[in-house]
Amino acid sequence: MTPDYYSTVETSSSAEFKDRGSRFIAYTFPVTSVNDFKDRLADIKKEHPKATHHCFAYRLGLDGLQYRVSDDGEPSGTAGRPILGQIDSKQLTDVLVIVVRYYGGTMLGVPGLINAYKTAASLALQVTRFVQKPVLINYRLEFDYTQMNEVMRIVKYFDCTVVKQETVLFCMMEIGIPKNRLDEVLFKLKDLRTVEVGAV
Repeated sequence: MTPDYYSTVETSSSAEFKDRGSRFIAYTFPVTSVNDFKDRLADIKKEHPKATHHCFAYRLGLDGLQYRVSDDGEPSGTAGRPILGQIDSKQLTDVLVIVVRYYGGTMLGVPGLINAYKTAASLALQVTRFVQKPVLINYRLEFDYTQMNEVMRIVKYFDCTVVKQETVLFCMMEIGIPKNRLDEVLFKLKDLRTVEVGAV
């Protein structure tokens, strides 16, 4: 049973942690796709071309099954997993955390690295604003252009999201309906006699 809401981040933030000369700079980003993630990672690599490592973890989607971790050359399991652990401890999704390391000349060892990446990620998440977003269920609407105002009134009133829209003489609109208001919205839409409503 999927919940009615999920937690994510709306803005980016960063924090820094230092240990024995090494600098760990952590960045958080809202992401909704693998392409978003690739763009953010490319930006950070451009911003920190001389960094020794660019380690990261992300989790996407409501089922939490889409995730990836990278130690980027650090010993296996010392960077990506501890970063993901911080994302999961806050029960977040659609979020990316990248931790950039500048090596300071002193080896930190496996426990030291795990602690440094975990702490950097934790500090960045502490200064990031979390938001609760409704789980949306997409429906396709088809209706006559003359009913646009009535349809939009329902869409706005129930905080639905317009995913895509095609408007000619006949309108096609795909909307995301908050899961916890689904029955009400469908009832209201079906009340508009000539609006065709179908699950996507």
